[in-house]
Amino acid sequence: MTGASQDPVLEVGAELPPLTVPVTRTLIVAGAIASRDYQDVHHDPELARAKGSPDVFMNILTTNGLVGRYITDHFGPAAVLRRVAIRLGVPNYPGDTMVLSGTVTEVDGDTVRIGVRGENRLGTHVTGTVTLTVAPAPPAGAPVPPATPAPPSGSGS
Repeated sequence: MTGASQDPVLEVGAELPPLTVPVTRTLIVAGAIASRDYQDVHHDPELARAKGSPDVFMNILTTNGLVGRYITDHFGPAAVLRRVAIRLGVPNYPGDTMVLSGTVTEVDGDTVRIGVRGENRLGTHVTGTVTLTVAPAPPAGAPVPPATPAPPSGSGS
């Protein structure tokens, strides 16, 4: 998966860089299993076809996780997702490529709202809104605090 930014812009209208997600059969099945969605249309191609789908397809929980990851990759580890509201459109099938994009729609102090869209070869897979809080930027010229050292490894207490 490609995309992400280290310098998020917090102005209404700012566009996030796109994130390209290769939709593999493994991603679809692993996402379904990880979210405990054992519906056959997410892991069994023959049963998916018997139910009218050309193949297995991604579940909403995997899409939701990818949308959240897109936002947190952009805004960094201090970002806290407060609300993720999505609506699915066309399915994501194995072999598709989903491109996530986002636009800042509202900024209120440390609360930011992003409009998100995911497209694939069939059209719009997901649309939605993500509300998050971000850590306030340090004042210009402020010293950067040192990183917290990792605990020693191999301590066998």
